[in-house]
This record gives sequence, C-alpha cells and structure tokens, in this order.
Amino acid sequence: MHVDDQPTPRVLIDRLRLERNIAAMQAGVSAAGLRLRPHAKTHKSPFVARLQIAAGAVGICCAKLGEAEVFADAGIDDIRLPYPVNPSNAGRVLALLDRVRLSIIVDHLGVAGAWSETMARAGRTLDVLVKVDVGFHRCGIDPDATGATAFVLGVARLPGLRFRGLLSHAGHGYHAHSEDELRSIASREAAILADLRTKVEAGGVEVPEVSVGATPTARFSTAQSGLTEMRPGNYVYFDRTQVALGAATFADCALTVYATVVSKPAADRIILDCGSKTLAADVARGFVQPPGHGAILEAYGSVHVNGSLLVERLSEEHATVRVLAGHTPLEPGDRVRVIPNHSCVVSNLVDRIHLVDGTEVVQTLPVAARGQIA
Repeated sequence: MHVDDQPTPRVLIDRLRLERNIAAMQAGVSAAGLRLRPHAKTHKSPFVARLQIAAGAVGICCAKLGEAEVFADAGIDDIRLPYPVNPSNAGRVLALLDRVRLSIIVDHLGVAGAWSETMARAGRTLDVLVKVDVGFHRCGIDPDATGATAFVLGVARLPGLRFRGLLSHAGHGYHAHSEDELRSIASREAAILADLRTKVEAGGVEVPEVSVGATPTARFSTAQSGLTEMRPGNYVYFDRTQVALGAATFADCALTVYATVVSKPAADRIILDCGSKTLAADVARGFVQPPGHGAILEAYGSVHVNGSLLVERLSEEHATVRVLAGHTPLEPGDRVRVIPNHSCVVSNLVDRIHLVDGTEVVQTLPVAARGQIA
C-alpha cells in the first residue's frame, strides 16, 4: 500500500532506519562488554521490543506497571521498571512475578521496607536496584549524603528483596550545551556510581549491576569503566532533539509524521493537519535549541530540512507553518514529512504506527502500550 492511500496525519516508521538504529546501539554496547536493556517507553511496541531482543538486548525497561503488563502479555519475559513503584501496587507486582523476571528501583527506606514486608508475607522475592541521583535531581538517593552507603546496605539486607545493584539516569544530559559537557556528564555519572559501589562492597554487600540510561550520553557511556548495563530508549527512533544534541543525524530519524497541507491563508503561511495531538507540544532541546515544533523535510525521500519552513505554533489539530523566505510551492492537498521534537511523546498519541519501505507501507502495527500511565 502506498503512503498516499491513507489519510493523514500518520506516524511513519522507516524500517531500514529502525533496524539500523537497533543494530548500531547493540553493536556499540556489546563491544564495550555491557548489557543493553532498552527503554520501551519510546516505542511502546512489542514488535519493536522483539527486534531489540533478537539483536541482543537482555530485556526491556518500562516506565509504568501498565506498560510492563502489556509487554508481559506479549511474551517479553525480562522487564525492569526504573521508576519508583509504590507498594500499593503489590498485587500487580506479584502477578507479574508469576510471568516475568521483574525488577524495580527504590530510593526511600519506607518504601523499601513496605516492599520487604509484602514480599516476605507472600513468600516471594523481588529484585530491586537503588536509584542514585547523579545530577538530574529528580529521583534517587543523594550519593554525597552521609547516609548514602548505609541506605544501600540497609536495602540489601531487607528480607524479601534481592539487591541487584545501582541504577541512574543522567537526564540532565538533555540540557548539555556541548559535546564536552555531555562527555563530562557521562564520566561523572560513572564515577559517582563507582565510588558508591566501592563503599557498599567495603560494607560487605556485593553490587552485581551498575546500570545507566540516556540516549544523549550513550555514546560516551560505552567508554566508561565499571558499568554493566545501559538503558537508552530514544535511539530506536531518534528525533529533532537528539539531532540537536549530536546523538543522531536527520538521516537516522526513523519516525516521521506524515501530514497534509489543509490551508494556505497567506503567501507566508500554510496549515498542516498535525497539531499538538499528533506532534506533541514539546520544544526541542540541544546545544543550540532549534526553534519551532518540528523539522519539515524538503521532500518525501529527503533527509534535508526545508530551512524556509518553521512550524511556529500548534493548536490541537493545526500546525501553523511560517514561510520564512520567498514563497513555498506547497498548496492544500500536498503532503510533507515532519520530524518531531520528541518522538517518545508522539508514540503515546497514536493508536497505530506504519512501517514503511520508501513510500510503501509494509506493516501497520498497534502501539500496544499507548496510554498505560498507571
């Protein structure tokens, strides 16, 4: 089926780029002697997860239990939630333990204690990692705090829990201003974890896993020592932000939004049918923040951005595009491809993605874990 045989807006996934991205990340991580456990929140697709596992990934990460339940239903049997799961979800966690190898993170002693009591009462064991704040200042224990080592040792000795190691997310890498800053963030992350690991092991507790995860820092994390696992997610599709952070080129971006020009109210303005309900309202981040809400490619098969077109404003169903110089030949009915600022959010906005070879749709796939926010 040709892409123009379907209505728009549509989310297209270039099959060759998808497979190339999966293979490239796996090769880099494997060459460094690390395990790859990609974060599935980017694609929310069992089909894509199976491609990643077939290429060598040891399992996946999920953001929420709802996502994990969808992937478990699809036969994915090794799932990590690098998210602070509350013990009120004990019934769902116990049900998942019957089907998959499951691990979660903890960064609060009361929460860890509640999980310990729940698992001990059920006669079960739950794998846990301690989340460490390496600079993003979201979740995680402060590694410089006086009680950091004691916290990890305490968690490791709780009944009903199996301590697997330390885990971090250098999310502040998304706000880096240069390659050198990204490299420094990755190096600092590894050093923080290595120092805490040394202190914990001096306290008599083995730290078998040291896990990091972020696409912007991934190319630098493979050069660090002491790590065992990487958990990038966005690399599978990439997006305009990753290009602006030097992690990819537009030729690597596998996900695009196919849209139609629905209005041309002025010579310097056209309207696309992909508003915030398709493109999402995220701004791009990067060494220099790109303006607007996405990059419009020059032609369907092109990897070059049309620099004269700026997606300057989004309404729910409208993308207002400003013609910056000269005029555009685009007229109502014409179609364009847009690389979004943030592909992960786009995945969660649509029910289906369309796998394409060139202009041919080879497979339509459900975004099975879409909307699983609990």
